[in-house]
Amino acid sequence: MESAEIRRRWLSFFEERGHAVVPSASLIADDPTLLLVNAGMVPFKPYFLGEVKPPASKLTSVQKCVRTPDIEEVGKTTRHGTFFQMCGNFSFGEYFKEGAITYAWELLTSPVADGGFGLEPEKLWITVYLDDDEAEQIWREKIGVPAERIQRLGKKDNFWSMGVPGPCGPCSEINYDRGPEFGAEGGPAVNDERYVEIWNLVFMQFERGAGENKEDFPILGDLPSKNIDTGLGLERLAMILQGVQNMYETDTLRVVMDKATELTGVRYGQAKDSDVSMRVVADHIRTSAMLIGDGVTPGNEGRGYVLRRIMRRAIRNMRLMGATGPVVLDLIGVVIDTMGLQYPELITERKRIETVALAEEAAFLKALKGGTNILDTAITETKAAGGSVLAGDKAFLLHDTWGFPIDLTLEMASEQGLTVDEPGFRRLMQEQRDKAKADARAKKTGHADLSAYREVADNSGETEFTGYGSTEGESTIVGLLVDGVSSPAASEGDEVEIVLDRSPFYAEGGGQLADQGRIKLHSGAVVEIRDVQKPVPGVHVHKGVVQVGEVTVGASAYAVIDVKRRRAIARAHSATHLTHQALRDALGPTAAQAGSENSPGRFRFDFGSPNAVPGTVLTDVEQKINDVLSRELDVTAEVMSIDEAKKQGAIAEFGEKYGERVRVVTIGDFSKELCGGTHVANTAQLGLVKLLGESSIGSGVRRVEALVGADAYNFLAKEHTVVAQLQELVKGRPEELPEKIASMLGKLKDAEKEIEKFRAEKVLQAAAGLAAGAQDVRGVAVVTGQVPDGTGADDLRKLVLDVRGRIQGDRPVVVALFTVASGRPLTVIATNEAARERGLKAGDLVRTAAKTLGGGGGGKPDVAQGGGQNPDAIGEAIGAIERLVGETA
Repeated sequence: MESAEIRRRWLSFFEERGHAVVPSASLIADDPTLLLVNAGMVPFKPYFLGEVKPPASKLTSVQKCVRTPDIEEVGKTTRHGTFFQMCGNFSFGEYFKEGAITYAWELLTSPVADGGFGLEPEKLWITVYLDDDEAEQIWREKIGVPAERIQRLGKKDNFWSMGVPGPCGPCSEINYDRGPEFGAEGGPAVNDERYVEIWNLVFMQFERGAGENKEDFPILGDLPSKNIDTGLGLERLAMILQGVQNMYETDTLRVVMDKATELTGVRYGQAKDSDVSMRVVADHIRTSAMLIGDGVTPGNEGRGYVLRRIMRRAIRNMRLMGATGPVVLDLIGVVIDTMGLQYPELITERKRIETVALAEEAAFLKALKGGTNILDTAITETKAAGGSVLAGDKAFLLHDTWGFPIDLTLEMASEQGLTVDEPGFRRLMQEQRDKAKADARAKKTGHADLSAYREVADNSGETEFTGYGSTEGESTIVGLLVDGVSSPAASEGDEVEIVLDRSPFYAEGGGQLADQGRIKLHSGAVVEIRDVQKPVPGVHVHKGVVQVGEVTVGASAYAVIDVKRRRAIARAHSATHLTHQALRDALGPTAAQAGSENSPGRFRFDFGSPNAVPGTVLTDVEQKINDVLSRELDVTAEVMSIDEAKKQGAIAEFGEKYGERVRVVTIGDFSKELCGGTHVANTAQLGLVKLLGESSIGSGVRRVEALVGADAYNFLAKEHTVVAQLQELVKGRPEELPEKIASMLGKLKDAEKEIEKFRAEKVLQAAAGLAAGAQDVRGVAVVTGQVPDGTGADDLRKLVLDVRGRIQGDRPVVVALFTVASGRPLTVIATNEAARERGLKAGDLVRTAAKTLGGGGGGKPDVAQGGGQNPDAIGEAIGAIERLVGETA
């Protein structure tokens, strides 16, 4: 049974039994404690935590997940992987243990012809929590599983929580016996390689408190309603149903390994080392495609670094198997073809995914070359020092900065007869991991900070946003926080956070900055609002300072936004939509939105592009935007289902989380996007849009910055003034300015070359006189002196070498000349072969001089250069050189 069919059967089974099907959420976690969605229940956390009401009491999904705690282990075994799909069914106060257990058994053991998975009942083993007699009884008496195939395990294996205070409960796992060829009998308590877990049923019935680890925490009591959260690993079930040994041989991964064989000639099963590489490539390429598909781009931080790391590991392993050219396009292609059966958006976004992947491959191949040069230098330095072990910090630097795999460092060092300080490298890697884990633990405490906001939401419901239709209105204060703590009142001067039952203030989101304004109480109190945020879904928190009077919970209030600011932001937001569409028209669908910020009178827009946008294209985009403004197109907003929005071709932002009902903003026949922000009513209200330019903000991501309305006009007015001033200076028309200024700059450059040539000739004219004035110091011809200030380093070097060449015969020669350039002393020293034979090396001499000058220097034995901070010490430095020559010669 193919993976796509497993997914289809799962969703159909639960939909037929009254569960609402929830599409997989993006891998980009909508959770500050996570980089990526790493479990099937992550999108449902707000429901279990009580932050948001679920759309239905029974839900089901097949969720994309990525886990990356041990990337280095992927490939070494057949059990480690980064991407997986978790099939889940969820109940919020509906069915509980008996319902979950009955559903699971029915789906797993029903014949394939009846829509089930057709597993043999006698091969299924069950584990339950130590004291969960209820679950054990249901399995025995209701389902009929023999007592000898039911095992009880402790908290580590059969008790679940989120790792933070909140819902928790015992769980029951269903395991499949793969047979004696996979090890000794005895059930999952003895051998989890033979008895592989396929489905975990979590019975959320308790509330837990804070604890030190996953097993040490107190149970505070029962939850008000009992919930169900289950997870079945699609890849593990596919492994069983497809009759293969491990997940890498299943349909969605095997095709990647087959393509790798086609590209390298290496077959899976041929050798242990190449099998490891094959598994790395299969897993990491599939994960890369899924991450890019959800809007992640390679980078040096966060989820971007995760993507970059696994892509580079895959590319490196392809090269270990003999690939010499680009391979990513072919490998990504088979992933899209296979996984696209389950996730059609991969096919829709194929061009963008391929573009991002190709750009990262090219960047890594370049980095691989640079890293190789750094490694070669480190190896040379180690050998020169008489060492045989490459330092661990060098290997870590290559790994962390250049993305250089440790196995490549080990291999290349070995080829040069060196080993690598692996313990030192591993220690540094572990320190990095420990820091990351500590940061993650610290982030988890963020849940506690939201309790006050959740309490307001529980007591008063969500904030009704009235800002689409009005800029002011009556409201009631339903929540008040001072210094992050709920308070009944606040006085003049207090910094407060206010929650209103209804508000015209837009809370920052979707790239749009928050409204500012005032909240006036009927008592006469006034609060200046500087920011509005949504710390928990649906609750608008107005942050500001009490200007006058006292603010109390329950008081009637009148909220008024800064209309001028709102209108300026609305113009910027509508301009952002126009820019997005114009860029897509010019560059194709790869120019997908990667972020934005809409502020008063200006905006920035980030989009995908592997290369810089040519100036001519940017000019055309700007022209197109302003043409749309002149067409006076109406801007409308409509709320509809997500499916209807997709049918209408509305563009969604990657990484954004959308509900079943979405707001679609349409600009005439030009643009249609999912958006919750505020906009103008007609494009004519924008007045003017001026693109200031574009730049790179990361691999494959570009940024356009622009001005709108009066800000754009003021910018152009200033530019016009500058152009008028230039016209006056060069005596030409505006269209002649580029040519005239280029001509003037060319003449200036030619003049500078002539001056430089003259100065160089003048300096070199002194060579004969300097050579003739050489002193004899213990048989060494020594030339020292200071040449005119302003002499450049290159000219000084030429002069020194000329003087050295003018002193004939086999006498030892030392030439040390000094100058002052840009207020700092500079010296160049040269020696001939006869001088070097007597121990006089230019590098040693220049270090002595530079030390006297208050600086440093170095170079080769025949010529070296140095400098310092103190020009007044040149005479002293000359004396030091002459003394050192006398002592050495």
